[in-house]
Amino acid sequence: MKRGNVLPKQRLLTTALLVALAGPVMAQDATTEDTTTAAQSDEVAELDTVVVTGIRESLASSMNIKRDAQGIVDGIVAEDIGKFPDTNLAESLQRISGVSIDRTSSGEGSKVTVRGVGPDFNLVLLNGRQMPAANLGPGGGGTSNSRAFDFANIAAEAVSALEVYKTSRASTPTGGIGATINIKTARPFDIPGSLANIGVKGVYDTSADNLPDAYPGDSVTPEISGIFSNTFGDGKFGVSFTGSYQERNSGFSQAAVADGWAMFRGDDANSWNRLPMAGEPGYDQITNRPGPDTIYGRPQNFGLSVNGVQRQRTNGQLTFQYAPTDRVTTTLDYTYSENQIQAQRNELSVWFNYAPGTSSWTDGPIAGPLVYSEDIPAANADIAMGGMNLATRYKGESLGFNVAWEVNDALDLEFDYHDSTATSRPDSPWGSAGVLGMAAFLRGTTTVDFSNDFPILNIQLPQGVSQIEASDAVVTGSVFQNSYNKAEVEQFQARGQFRFEDYSGLDFGVSLTDVHNRTAAAVMQRDTWGGVGTPADYDDDIFYAGNMGDYFDAFSGHDSPNFTDRFLLFDFNRLRDAAAGVAGDDSLYRAPTEYTDDLRTQEKSQSAYLQWNKTFDWSMPLHVAAGVRYEETEVTSSALVRIGTGISWDAANELYVTYADDQDFTTLKGEYDYWLPALDLALELTDSMILRGSYSQTIGRPGWQDIQGGQRLANIVRVDGGDGSQGNPALSPLESDNFDLSFEWYYGEASYLSVGYFRKNITNFISTTIVEGTPFNLHTPVGGTYWNNAINAGCAASDLVCIRDYIFTNHAGDPGVTVTGTNAAGQLTGSIVGQPGDPIATFDIVQPANQRSDHLDGWEFNIQHMFGDSGFGLAANYTIVDSGLTFDNTSLGDQYPMVGLSDSANLVAFFDKYDWQIRAAYNWRDEFLNGIGGQGNNPNYTEAYGQLDMNVSYRVDDHWTLFAEGINLTDETQRVFARHSNQLRYATQTGPRYMFGFRYTF
Repeated sequence: MKRGNVLPKQRLLTTALLVALAGPVMAQDATTEDTTTAAQSDEVAELDTVVVTGIRESLASSMNIKRDAQGIVDGIVAEDIGKFPDTNLAESLQRISGVSIDRTSSGEGSKVTVRGVGPDFNLVLLNGRQMPAANLGPGGGGTSNSRAFDFANIAAEAVSALEVYKTSRASTPTGGIGATINIKTARPFDIPGSLANIGVKGVYDTSADNLPDAYPGDSVTPEISGIFSNTFGDGKFGVSFTGSYQERNSGFSQAAVADGWAMFRGDDANSWNRLPMAGEPGYDQITNRPGPDTIYGRPQNFGLSVNGVQRQRTNGQLTFQYAPTDRVTTTLDYTYSENQIQAQRNELSVWFNYAPGTSSWTDGPIAGPLVYSEDIPAANADIAMGGMNLATRYKGESLGFNVAWEVNDALDLEFDYHDSTATSRPDSPWGSAGVLGMAAFLRGTTTVDFSNDFPILNIQLPQGVSQIEASDAVVTGSVFQNSYNKAEVEQFQARGQFRFEDYSGLDFGVSLTDVHNRTAAAVMQRDTWGGVGTPADYDDDIFYAGNMGDYFDAFSGHDSPNFTDRFLLFDFNRLRDAAAGVAGDDSLYRAPTEYTDDLRTQEKSQSAYLQWNKTFDWSMPLHVAAGVRYEETEVTSSALVRIGTGISWDAANELYVTYADDQDFTTLKGEYDYWLPALDLALELTDSMILRGSYSQTIGRPGWQDIQGGQRLANIVRVDGGDGSQGNPALSPLESDNFDLSFEWYYGEASYLSVGYFRKNITNFISTTIVEGTPFNLHTPVGGTYWNNAINAGCAASDLVCIRDYIFTNHAGDPGVTVTGTNAAGQLTGSIVGQPGDPIATFDIVQPANQRSDHLDGWEFNIQHMFGDSGFGLAANYTIVDSGLTFDNTSLGDQYPMVGLSDSANLVAFFDKYDWQIRAAYNWRDEFLNGIGGQGNNPNYTEAYGQLDMNVSYRVDDHWTLFAEGINLTDETQRVFARHSNQLRYATQTGPRYMFGFRYTF
């Protein structure tokens, strides 16, 4: 299929080398060839078969993607068939300027942030097609709000190129404010003839050696991948298959204040859980108490855990191509991916009740704890030693069909259809995640030293007790969860390109996209924190002892003599069975199969675009691409909700919403439409210098929970009303006006430097608003007939005990009044249910709303240099990001910042000669806000992190290549904190990972 002749002949060569890789979103995007003569068309066809091999050629091809692109585009090209620069796609993407990644707890790259815009607002395509993303809720439970694509589900071996579109164009599908990322896979017509290779790899993850012996999995695991491609029938038929199977066993150890920090101002005298004020009991135990204007926090808990993770990932793609004529190419492809994960966790943790105790603090304006302690004189609190089993399965499938038709020398048409699904679900009889609490009730005064990166836990045991034993253990609370997410995308795209005689062209297209997303969850939770039975009900051989410090050897202080680190591990299945036996009901210790939370959303979009491309062949050629995209979307969202039936006053200060036994779906709708202009200018100052400018408008869609159709009420109702929450399908997407300016100098073979500035003015940022409502028209006894009778009899409106006693005494047995007995204070107990004629309860309903606007801007610096024919080279980049969408640590009010904003840098040095390829890559990301959570509106900051990776390969002959790779060679740890670095949220140790193997080409 011919491409548009809209650029001068001088740029033909580099463009032709990239024919197979350019134009990733739509075929007409690569409007970069002068095909004015048949000879030039033949030259392009011949250069289509170039195969990139080696680090140097990969970087050169990536440079040409940048040089020949419309707008600001960066890319990564495979170093050879079946060999991508990194074994993880996210870790490859982080080498690009402006791209940062989020890692899983086990250290693997997962999701990407581009130019400070987080994973939910970056659109991922597979061969130009919008892909679904299926994410489970946090920890394998609950519903998911995320649209982010998880790159850990895709093996790198089948990928031929990654392209990151940092500026938008009219032909680009919407949804990526930060960037649109296109994953390209090989097609048989890309490389005519027969090709086959196989790769075998062993993976040694050192973190798997740092686990309890009872955890499953070996530290060395296999990976195998293969590619077969062939064209036949005079090049009219082609078939290719790529497949891979990977196992990885890993582990991580984590110290955490998982339930966050309760935050206060120093002058807060009203909160029950604040520090004592001057003159109050316990004040004299505080050193350097935070001042009146200082913000401080008290930890809700502290825990340490050891975690094992096993993963099995299967990927495959089958592609058929048929070219019935020289002008028509048809492609049918099927892509499959599966990722199974099992995880185990054992922990040692303590719960703080904000009791008196010794503490010392840093200076303000944000005071962090140096040492925090709570006194437990009776030494009978719980030393919690819970465990978790997680098992989930991800499956993705995509079936697509494409017809590319070169109608004549001036007109190309292309039709593309795909139906893709992604599903994440439980993979265990206990659900997606099960947690068993277990404890020994031997905890006395408990102290945590937060003064270093790794907090030190000290527990005073009762007199005469030297350590925890299996005979002390008893099951406590438990949580078993089922979480489910299924996303479907059905998409039809028709596009075309018309080329004129004057180095200009017109791109046009329409698309229909139907997206369905279902996220659902169910939970079985037992709050039996005082114990299920007694220790005698559990066999001692279910438990075995360990020392938590053994699993944190990368942190200073793990072997401190003050560290109380002995804990009990257990066989999860045996302890679950034992607890179910003691409780007498097995269903209490498995997740429900019927979902109680169920959110179902459909987005139907239709769009059309026009884009005019023109090259002005002046002394300094100017390339212009100006277009507009129109898109309209209808949103229909249904949610399973509990149907409120009434309000019951069950205790003096406690009114409860009562519900019907059955649930029902409620549905809400919304719609929006946009005209999205885009303009790209590229001025060739010289043959080697380009000045670019771009402007575009883009949108980013809200999260799935933000647009859910249902309404939820808080169970407990106040005297003056209740609270609730609901989504808002009428939310508008985030809107961004994007400005880019870039200078690029291609000063040598595969060598260049560039400087770019970008700015995004973002509106419709999502926060929350409170709307007063009367859901279900629930009658409350407050202010009703019985209530007013009590007031008239002399009870004060604030004396709830008096009012209840009056009603129970004078209206017992009347409609809605039930007396059950008396409490220890001699007061009557029972329930008072609102009746018809009583007031309708009002609720403050919190819902998302488009409110805030702000900007982010930054700079990108790139240099890539080859040292002649020496084989040595380097590539480096640095990105600076700034924004007003940050978190103010000194404010305790609600805030809605942009997550992921950070500076980042990369340095890659390599040698590629004499059949040797050696590459060392260092990636650094500055401190950034990764989310909000942990006791209300508190920030979670990830500390600055740098990692060194390296790979070496040797080409034995035309068939054999040997290689070795190392990931995280410097054994870096990760740390997350709240408003102060001493307010730890998570400190995580993983470990280096090594790979070794071979590739054989037939």
